[in-house]
Amino acid sequence: MLTLACFEPLVGSGFSLRLGDAAELPVRLIEARAGPDTGAAGRQPFSLTFQAPAEPALPQRIYRLEHPQLDAMDLFLVPVARSATGLQYEAVFG
Repeated sequence: MLTLACFEPLVGSGFSLRLGDAAELPVRLIEARAGPDTGAAGRQPFSLTFQAPAEPALPQRIYRLEHPQLDAMDLFLVPVARSATGLQYEAVFG
């Protein structure tokens, strides 16, 4: 099960975001943040923010991400901000 603790040590490191058969986009995990405590049993909600190049601008959808220290995972990413350094995408875990 993916938890905030899985990602906190990886803040600042690079991931590969798969765009298709062989295409990939380098992204960097810039934030792993705890969400509000709902009091419900189970894992605590959290979110991840990734920094990506400005182009290509990706639509929100499920993307495969890979990192050498984790198994490949499919995450629903949503574009949340544009800056001088590129685009930011967020994944939220409830």
